[in-house]
Amino acid sequence: MKDLAHLGVHFGRAALLAAALALAACGSLVPGGGGAAPGGASGTARATGRPASTIASAPQSIAPRPEDASCLRDLGASGARFDRLPDTYAAPGCNKLGTVQLMALAGDRAPLGIANLGPVQCHVAKAFGDWARFGVDRAARELLGSPVARIETMGSYSCRNVAGTERRSAHARAEAIDVSAFVLADGRRIVLKRDWNGSDAATREFLRVVHKSACKRFGTVLGPEYNAAHEDHFHLEGTGAKFCR
Repeated sequence: MKDLAHLGVHFGRAALLAAALALAACGSLVPGGGGAAPGGASGTARATGRPASTIASAPQSIAPRPEDASCLRDLGASGARFDRLPDTYAAPGCNKLGTVQLMALAGDRAPLGIANLGPVQCHVAKAFGDWARFGVDRAARELLGSPVARIETMGSYSCRNVAGTERRSAHARAEAIDVSAFVLADGRRIVLKRDWNGSDAATREFLRVVHKSACKRFGTVLGPEYNAAHEDHFHLEGTGAKFCR
């Protein structure tokens, strides 16, 4: 009997030891243990209380490119009111890099309003501001007896091809502005489609003068005499090689 009792004690101790070893082996399954978190998140991510992906995707501030920074300074010095926009990419060949949102341009006597204009590449915005002040506003005062109050546009950025081609339009890079009308301070509204060949000689001259002035400041200028697609607006594009029609 003593032998049996001694044997029972021996087996009891062995069972307790086996249970202790089993618990030690399961330590990594206890919440907060040293094992990997569900889904493969690291211990560092667990310690912050946030998923690792949240940390990696924090927004980054992107400084303007040197050429854009210089243009932004010049545009501000011109008296234009604008906001700088973030650089974005859309479909292949479509982007808005170094763009601004113009709110108003400087005139000789008062700010010039702008209608329906979206994002514009900074260098095009600067050329547009110079044209509006020195080409449009002054021509209106000299030829029509009233300064310009507002320039109406048909927009700027649009991710599209040149009509009838597979080539991206300059609008796809926010490098072009389409101008359709001018509103004078005295209330008159001059519309390209109606007035390019309209009955008033002074208005016809004004439109041709501002067209010629645009050709000095933009790389490509297309107007009512280019083709039927431009009978209702001036297409003002880029600042490089000259093409004026």
